[in-house]
Amino acid sequence: MSYSNDTPQRSITLTEGFPDGDRHEVAQMYWVAFGGKLRVALRPDHKAITMLAEALNPKSSIVARASDGHLLGVAGYKTPVGSLVAITFDILKQHFGVLGAIWRGTILAFLERRPNVGTLLMDGIFVSERARGQGVGTLLLNAIKRKAREQGCTQVRLDVIDTNPRARLLYEREGFRAVAVRNLGPLRKLFGFRYATTMIVEIAQEPQPVEVV
Repeated sequence: MSYSNDTPQRSITLTEGFPDGDRHEVAQMYWVAFGGKLRVALRPDHKAITMLAEALNPKSSIVARASDGHLLGVAGYKTPVGSLVAITFDILKQHFGVLGAIWRGTILAFLERRPNVGTLLMDGIFVSERARGQGVGTLLLNAIKRKAREQGCTQVRLDVIDTNPRARLLYEREGFRAVAVRNLGPLRKLFGFRYATTMIVEIAQEPQPVEVV
């Protein structure tokens, strides 16, 4: 996937994946977007960003860039064969030691989500601060829908937390609907949000040509 989209603000190109040289910048962007709910498990910030850069899987992402090559946003997705962020026990152990890896892994496991057959599970969508309000998020969501269609999926699924109402409004505009709510109860103080809403959007498959014999 590689194509351009001209907007009044700038020309934006979407591509699949990113080179290793962008790992640190993508990790920084991811941390700005999701550090609030991960900070207890992965702080301090500089160590978390270093670890995330190592854990990233560029093949499970779609990237938006400006005409000058600057990163504008990233949409990650998760399939049975991989995800944008794959934080393994070995990576945790390397950065936090064995004991640190055990309790951090336990906390992160609570946030783990598994993809279902026929559903493309989003693994984070984030836009740089300088590019917000310019339609980048919408372009990335549309690209994710196309990716789902390419893979024969009938749905795209994501989770949005209650402290991010702007993101939920974007998802609703793009056709996502809420199907479940997960309350954290007393764990809200640990992750910094009260509940997460699961949302899905249906993906229409392209009709297959009928072969006439």
